[in-house]
Amino acid sequence: MSEISNKRIHFIGCGGVGMVGVAKIALEMGSVVSGSDMLESVNTRLLASLGATVSIGHDSFDISTFLPDIIVRSSAVADDNPEFAAYVAAGAPSMRRGEFLAEIAAQYDTVVAVAGSHGKTSVTALLTHILKTAGFSLGYMVGGKVDGWDAPAAAGVDRRLFITESDESDGTQIFLTPKILLLTNVEDDHSWSVGGVDVLFANFAEIASKADVVLCGESGAAAVVPTNHPDVRLPATSASSSDAEDNENARGFRERNAELAVEGAVLLGVSREFAEKAAVSFPGVSRRMTIHIDEPGFLLVEDYAHHPTEVRGALSVIRSMAPQNRLRVVFQPHRYSRLAKYIYEFARELREGADEVLVAPVFAAWTESGDIDSANLAEAIGWKASLCSSDWQTVAAAILAGRSAAPETVAVLGAGDIDVLMAELVEQLARRTQRTQRTQRTQRT
Repeated sequence: MSEISNKRIHFIGCGGVGMVGVAKIALEMGSVVSGSDMLESVNTRLLASLGATVSIGHDSFDISTFLPDIIVRSSAVADDNPEFAAYVAAGAPSMRRGEFLAEIAAQYDTVVAVAGSHGKTSVTALLTHILKTAGFSLGYMVGGKVDGWDAPAAAGVDRRLFITESDESDGTQIFLTPKILLLTNVEDDHSWSVGGVDVLFANFAEIASKADVVLCGESGAAAVVPTNHPDVRLPATSASSSDAEDNENARGFRERNAELAVEGAVLLGVSREFAEKAAVSFPGVSRRMTIHIDEPGFLLVEDYAHHPTEVRGALSVIRSMAPQNRLRVVFQPHRYSRLAKYIYEFARELREGADEVLVAPVFAAWTESGDIDSANLAEAIGWKASLCSSDWQTVAAAILAGRSAAPETVAVLGAGDIDVLMAELVEQLARRTQRTQRTQRTQRT
């Protein structure tokens, strides 16, 4: 697709966190956008308010009155989706969301992509924040909600510079051709959905081979970059210490993410001093180590951790925030395939990192069931673990009812809809505080 403006583009699954961003950019580029999703949501309403034609549901329908130039579908939309099948039968060309993202990127003079198994959203958002603070006019695609920014965190603006994260989960990252690649880290995740570990690593190698410059957040990330690449830059710890890997693990994700974003900004012409100062003012990405309540004796924290490595890092940081507190964790596994592959690693990290674990039902993305489920995980964790439902209102009430007088931290971890539990906890705590204050006022009078 040589030009996106004026094209009629239909997005199936338009309410998804990744889909809504690319649909918004298409609108800003002058496309005629329509879309559909199973359920009405904040995202579908947003697209409608921006000028898209949005329908709810995917049932078969008469498409003779409207045949788009291109169909873009979420990777969660299967080939037998009735709407998708009807459009394909009618001859409409189609592509996955990641392929269309590459079409968007191709409209820009310079593309900076952020790839890796962990930290992509944070690095993309932080780099964008630094550049916006420095006065750059740019397009960007961030796969998460950035605190204080309009949602979704995506914009077209002018065609000079585009910052985007790339998605390895469906293999579509190989369609991007970045001038600069920021490679946070590389680990086995999503291998089950792309054809195996070798294919996963080969995909990282392919996108790296296309970039003029590859900035690595960890020395281990360079292992997937082709050995003949002319410009691979390693983190400073690699050059200064023979124990670089241990040092990187100790510094943690957040510090490495910040360093990588700063390096990317410097490469784009921002002074290091300015970039570092701008990074300090970054408001953060929603659900990434977000502290909702911090008061004497009680800490309530949320994080998007959904891989064993992320769970280990999150629990280490959360424990360090209040080491004297008892740590209760609510964990929602994300995808049956990931849980099946890493059940014993998840069990080890949760057993060793928490004092008590509530395991919620699996958030089923792409597949609706699996042979390994949350009950198996709770059993693997052992006596510290118990199952809970996804009736978040009831779960929140039970967590608060179980609070003791001893100092306590509650951590809510997962990449699914467990954020609804966090909202319930905050709301119920607020109501409890209000009741306490009313009782105290009554007693005083």
